[in-house]
Amino acid sequence: MRRAYAMLGLGAVVLVAAGSLTLMPEGGKASATEATFLVPAADGYGVAECLVSGHTCGKAVADTWCEAQGYSRAVSFRQADPEDVTGSVEVQKVATAPAPRPVAITCSN
Repeated sequence: MRRAYAMLGLGAVVLVAAGSLTLMPEGGKASATEATFLVPAADGYGVAECLVSGHTCGKAVADTWCEAQGYSRAVSFRQADPEDVTGSVEVQKVATAPAPRPVAITCSN
């Protein structure tokens, strides 16, 4: 009789655990519905090149970048303004050409 109650209790625990997993949000999606990311211009995705040259590839590349971050699509993308960057890292003055501005990509679920 004890075994029957133990098996019934174990079955109930497994059932509750399985049910709670189905109610959890997807792990691959970000919790926020919209977020803006600052992506370096030389990130390898090619968003900056598409923006500067004016090609239509910018939307497709931005969408792919957002999907890689767990979002479904890119709402907007543009070259970031200097005010968008916090400047928390000290800038080293070097006699080279200025670095291109980063790209701001706003992603949404």
